[in-house]
Amino acid sequence: MIHYHGTPIGGSRQDAARFLIGRHALVPWPRRDDMAIVAEACQSFCFDNGAFSVWKRGEKLDVDGYVRWTDEWHKHPGFDWALIPDVIEASEAENDALLRDWPMHLPGVPVWHMHESVERLARLCADYRTVALGSSGRWAAPGTSEWWQRMTVAMDAICDDGGRPAARLHGLRMLDPAIFTQLPLSSADSTNAAVNCGSLDRFGMYPAPTASQRAAVIAERIEHHSSAAVWRRAPIQDDIFAEAA
Repeated sequence: MIHYHGTPIGGSRQDAARFLIGRHALVPWPRRDDMAIVAEACQSFCFDNGAFSVWKRGEKLDVDGYVRWTDEWHKHPGFDWALIPDVIEASEAENDALLRDWPMHLPGVPVWHMHESVERLARLCADYRTVALGSSGRWAAPGTSEWWQRMTVAMDAICDDGGRPAARLHGLRMLDPAIFTQLPLSSADSTNAAVNCGSLDRFGMYPAPTASQRAAVIAERIEHHSSAAVWRRAPIQDDIFAEAA
């Protein structure tokens, strides 16, 4: 499993470089501050179109600018893929139209939003090598009991009898061991390390002295875990639902 850490990283640019060396990064289109460091220091990286942030601010995604930026970077040896532009509250037909407009030569990953039909998820898994899973609507908060119920429906629909998904799966905002260790994800992302390295109370009485060191502690705790090899519905329903209740 690939653990993508969202950028930009707080602190000085030296702090960012120290944290990103040898790691995997997710770079959002609206905040490309660390792109130069990512290109030099990371094992690999992917691009986030910024749809979630744009949606939260009530703005509109600059699709043409995002495509040009992806086209500029996609030949870099560390480039993995880019999330294909999507609109979180758009209809399935509107998001399907955005998929059709994506340039074929650019490695793109479609997003299935959890408020969309499971039929669309199955179709995306049949058409694409990798599909990203995005929490939305009633299921906007990953890890809640209701969220797990919806995820169970989704996994049951796209996994075979052996628990193997029909496509590689990426978990958006799911880089939490309590979540990704229970799902057969090929990768996941979060801004946990970047955002929470400034929260000194998370580190007890002896916090690491610099932001990059604190971010590294958070990241290493996450990277110690990997995703589930297959989907096993019963253990998740028994254990996770009980903890969330």
